[in-house]
Amino acid sequence: MAKKDQETPLMKQHREIKSRYPDAVLLFRVGDFYETFASDAVIAARVLGITLTKRANGSASSIELAGFPHFSLETYLHKLVKAGYRVAVCDQLEDPKLAKGIVKRGVTELVTPGLATGDKLLENKSNNFLAALYLTDGISGVAFLDISTGELFCAEGDEAYMDKLLQSFQPSEIILAKGRQKYFREHIDNKTYTFALDDWIFQDTYAYDGLLQHFKTQSLKGFGIEDMRAAIIAGGAALHYLRDTEHSNLQHISSIQKIIPGDYLMMDRFTIRNLELLGNGEEHSMSLLKAMDHTQTPMGARLLKRWMMLPLFDLYKINQRLDLVTYLIREQDFADQINRDIRQVGDLERLISRVPLKKASPREILQLGKGLQHMQAIRERALQSENTVLRQLAEQVAPCTELQERIFRTIDEAAPAVAAKGGMIRDGVHEVLDDLRKISRSGKEYLLAIQQQEMQKTGISSLKVAFNNVFGYYLEVTHVHKDKVPADWIRKQTLTNAERYITPELKEYEEKILGAEDKILALELELYQQLLQSIDPMINAIQLNASIAAQLDCLLCFAHNAVTYNYHRPEICEEPVLEIKDARHPVIEQRLPPGEQYVANDIFLDNESQQIIILTGPNMSGKSALLRQTAIVTLMAHMGSYVPASAARIGLTDKIFTRVGASDNLSGGESTFMVEMNETASIINNISARSLILLDEIGRGTSTYDGISIAWSIVEYLQERKERPKTLFATHYHELNELENRLQRVKNYHITHRETGNQVIFLRKLAPGGSRHSFGIQVAKMAGMPAALTQRAEEVLAQLEEKHQGGSPALEQVKKMKPAQHFQLNIFDGLSEDLRSIQHILTQTDINTLTPVEALMKLNELKNIVKAYE
Repeated sequence: MAKKDQETPLMKQHREIKSRYPDAVLLFRVGDFYETFASDAVIAARVLGITLTKRANGSASSIELAGFPHFSLETYLHKLVKAGYRVAVCDQLEDPKLAKGIVKRGVTELVTPGLATGDKLLENKSNNFLAALYLTDGISGVAFLDISTGELFCAEGDEAYMDKLLQSFQPSEIILAKGRQKYFREHIDNKTYTFALDDWIFQDTYAYDGLLQHFKTQSLKGFGIEDMRAAIIAGGAALHYLRDTEHSNLQHISSIQKIIPGDYLMMDRFTIRNLELLGNGEEHSMSLLKAMDHTQTPMGARLLKRWMMLPLFDLYKINQRLDLVTYLIREQDFADQINRDIRQVGDLERLISRVPLKKASPREILQLGKGLQHMQAIRERALQSENTVLRQLAEQVAPCTELQERIFRTIDEAAPAVAAKGGMIRDGVHEVLDDLRKISRSGKEYLLAIQQQEMQKTGISSLKVAFNNVFGYYLEVTHVHKDKVPADWIRKQTLTNAERYITPELKEYEEKILGAEDKILALELELYQQLLQSIDPMINAIQLNASIAAQLDCLLCFAHNAVTYNYHRPEICEEPVLEIKDARHPVIEQRLPPGEQYVANDIFLDNESQQIIILTGPNMSGKSALLRQTAIVTLMAHMGSYVPASAARIGLTDKIFTRVGASDNLSGGESTFMVEMNETASIINNISARSLILLDEIGRGTSTYDGISIAWSIVEYLQERKERPKTLFATHYHELNELENRLQRVKNYHITHRETGNQVIFLRKLAPGGSRHSFGIQVAKMAGMPAALTQRAEEVLAQLEEKHQGGSPALEQVKKMKPAQHFQLNIFDGLSEDLRSIQHILTQTDINTLTPVEALMKLNELKNIVKAYE
């Protein structure tokens, strides 16, 4: 950049503003363009694909420059923020025509991934949360704030709970103290965009006072978070960040909703991923959310996602939702009427939030009025229903009839998308505005009328009215008729063949017509602002309307799914039981080819007779689908939805844990087996009597004997725990079938098949008893493996089976094993005392806290012991 004493006034102004926002790309308004300079220009040119140039800037040195037209702001802003940049929008704060010296400029908005409000930056069906995380070694706090809807949630708990909530809310940006940023990236999440704030911002008193000041209350007792210190600190940091990024109009953030762990069925990050609730990361992947989402409004879709991530753990509330769904199914005509109105409400939640943010367009305000009109219709219909809960919801709806009338009376039906274009105020709203419009619209006719009037008065047949930039409108008379000119006309110019005159009437009209357009726009903007100000007191009421509309939308969606896909109402009970008849996987079922039926299965688990099911069967037979559908049916029931089954009796479940599928974390230095052990350890350490555990192929990432030992020990551990969590354990280790004979409450099941010659047909039906075959070679044939390869595999298999008399080598060892003592299978039984040190090392090792490097060192230590033994 040029030296300060060589800078132009414009570049000096730019440097001063940029110094206040060093970590943001500064879009600097100059006339009709937004310009970027120096390093910002290099970034803008690369990300936006615009031309990078240089200019001398009034000195010998040059500076990089890149810009784009101001009307393209939304498009380019979207690209910069999506690329992970913070963007400061610097606008002209005064009219350049009226400015004395350099135009006054200032940053009007700082846009970051978590503070986006533009349509192009937001997904209609997803919230755009900013997360403020107060991370400590003890109780941590988190706040989730969506500036586009005004929602603010807060919670507190340990680090694992914070991680679970971050996975559920999926914030676009996370802010935290500078001293904790490195730890967060290394141990929790290194993918989400983060921004570090000074540590002093995360202080009790500062955060508490900031919340009181914002909500204008004497305490936080009304929100139920008065004693939630960590949550308060997180909430205060979130609001500080908004103030610090030039967001001062936040009247729509009017409440805090606390999240209490005991109120919801909890799932860890592995379960959310393994069940593919939100997809598997691929753009066009099918997810449970996509399969269930038949909502009519964006706000309904956002609420459905939240219901899925935070299913209820309250019997009364679950049954209340189910009762409403049942009513909507039974009263189909009523549901159709409500659905039609819901569809027309639009995104009331984001519409009303744009009013205090000063971003609401005339077209959006018109839609706000229409949305309120349909909410009034919903209220009137619901008040006549027989359902008490539905009537109670309807009573909370504020029809806002006066506001509706004012909007329709003020805003023109053909309102523009941008207020600055004008034309949004109806005729008849303001007398002066109507007069100005009449002048503007009928200018030619008025001039023609003056011309005809003066021709008749004077008898000058060649008289004409014209205009120039020197003295405006004038009357032109040829020299032939100049003696007929009235005495009160004022001569302004003499030409070769004519004279030009002005009259008081013409000058008066000139003043009117020349200023009419500017006056019309100024008056329209004034009337529009008055309308917006009249909406401000109604923000809370309209937000409540939006919340009720979103709830009804979700319940109508559940009713639609139940009718369309033949779902049935589950029975939720206090007893620790899981009994599902004809369970189906909703996602797989919807993707079946036309005419193909899903093979349904029954599942029964309790803590007395059948706590653990050992599930065996061939690859591709449907074991993983069975596990997932069991969890999904349980989850949907706790959402208050009907389920894909003919009947279901589901005991209240507080946690669902899954370990399904293999995945490496190579970038983090973890193998498939290490990831598997980490996830399994997380399950083992957090189970309760009401937990549902689904394990698939535990131990397959290591050697056969190690894998069987680990899998065996896990089953024993879960069976002997006093909590007795309900467990489905799918495995290829047929040796585990032996556990049914050794342990109570463990039962064997398998997925059935039919053999035809060398072909295997998977029947996908669950049946009692264990399977002794994996049919791996047959599956390899179906996958297209070369015939020579599969033939050789069959020869090797036959030799192994002959050697071990029809049984697997591992099974022969299993039959010789001693019963477990104190919940733990001792895999060192039968070995010499010299190897007891290995047992001691393993017992003392906490794999939950082991880093990849420490794990390798520990493995090397064990390897050296084994070598010494050999």
